[in-house]
Amino acid sequence: MAAVTQTPLIETRDLTLHFGGLRAVDGVDFSLQPGEIHALIGPNGAGKTTFVSLLSGRRLPQSGRVLMDGTDITALPAHARVRKGIAYTFQITSIFPRLSVFDNVALAAQTKGAQDLTARVRAALARVGLAGLEAQEAQTLSYGHQRLLELGMGLALGPRLLILDEPTQGLAASEIQGFMDLVRSLVPDTTVLLIEHNMKVVMDLATRITVLTFGRVLATGTPDQIRANAAVQEAYLGA
Repeated sequence: MAAVTQTPLIETRDLTLHFGGLRAVDGVDFSLQPGEIHALIGPNGAGKTTFVSLLSGRRLPQSGRVLMDGTDITALPAHARVRKGIAYTFQITSIFPRLSVFDNVALAAQTKGAQDLTARVRAALARVGLAGLEAQEAQTLSYGHQRLLELGMGLALGPRLLILDEPTQGLAASEIQGFMDLVRSLVPDTTVLLIEHNMKVVMDLATRITVLTFGRVLATGTPDQIRANAAVQEAYLGA
């Protein structure tokens, strides 16, 4: 009896985007399985942020395809992909600093067309540990809490795919463990794609890892497979 093959939540085929002579994303084939935590790593300039911008619709490719549940979404703009369940939090906090914590999350939830807005906002804030801070102005939060607020804004969208770009950047060591626990709690309902330079976070959190270099996939595998890959050691891990 043939094994049942699960349709990837996200798949790219020969995805390409060049900026002049720079091959930022150069023929990338990639798949993301439902319910996994998948890390995307590589040297600075490897094309990681450009690649996830293509997944989220913030940029459109020159060639290649992006599929979601097997359906071609290559031409869909970012707002349409949000409605399909793709949420992307940025490398630098993208909160609205003069709005309250509640209003920041409410704006995100409205993008999804939430029915019970207040309940959705409060649930998202409770999930990221910011319950009770609804009335506080966002710019008065600590940096770590601002990152959590941004994550709460992503969760308010009810995403099927949550893309996190350098989420632990600027967090204190004491905050990173709480972040990792939170991400683990999201699966399998939410699939997580993580760009992260902190290798301890990557190796502890990810179920699979893809390594990009010069806009191309160098390797994909489990953390143990990536640790043992000689090409990855030479190109990135350096150990």
